Amino acid sequence: MSDKFFFKGRQDARQHHTAYGGFQTNASQKSGSKKYPLTLVVTSDARKQEVEAQVARAKLYANISVDTREGAVESITELTAILTKGGTVTTVKSPSRNDICNCGSGLKFKKCCG
Repeated sequence: MSDKFFFKGRQDARQHHTAYGGFQTNASQKSGSKKYPLTLVVTSDARKQEVEAQVARAKLYANISVDTREGAVESITELTAILTKGGTVTTVKSPSRNDICNCGSGLKFKKCCG
């Protein structure tokens, strides 16, 4: 008999989003914490001491390994991403036309500075 007469359930062609995208679905993982330390690779012992000082200044945790092979590449992108992260930008709302002017004159904004 043919299988087309028997329902086997939906055959889903879509893949799970964590399998191939590399997305972090667990938002509770904070990079640089004791439980999830940064993984850094440097090329010399002197550079390792510099990076350890940066990590200590930022109050983070990291596993730093030294790779002294020929043509080794330094990998500290996780650390630089955390250190260069910008702060929250807040803007002050400008007064509307009928609000009192913020220069202290006591007049409406539209009659004073607007």
